Amino acid sequence: MILTSLSRGLFGAIALLAFYFIVISAISGWDFAVLQLNGNWYWIIGLSSGFGVQISLFTYLKALHHNHVSAKVIAASGTASTIAMISCCAHYLVSILPIIGISGLVAVIGQYQTGLFWIGIASNLFGIAYMTNKLIKFKSALNKV
Repeated sequence: MILTSLSRGLFGAIALLAFYFIVISAISGWDFAVLQLNGNWYWIIGLSSGFGVQISLFTYLKALHHNHVSAKVIAASGTASTIAMISCCAHYLVSILPIIGISGLVAVIGQYQTGLFWIGIASNLFGIAYMTNKLIKFKSALNKV
């Protein structure tokens, strides 16, 4: 059960990294994606690792048949992590998203990249704390029985 949860978490982290590379490479090419990773590796690895930890905890809780844990937390955190990871190249999206409203949004996202990274990290930490709290409460309830 633990190995399954860990492997799914690792897969989730790798999948988020793969998504990052696919999107950035599609926008600006593979070399640029690698360059961005080199410049922001601590943010990118931190965001994907946090997402992977959440997936592991969620999978473990579900394997324990704990049904009072919401996948919405992972979805929200994963979305925040993805937006933060891709924000480094948001200004390049302007050329492929000519809708004025979208290009303005993309410009704002690019301008506040570091803030978005922090929001992504905070949402990961919130998600991990939420899942850990659910796990502690569930195991505590089991011990009382």
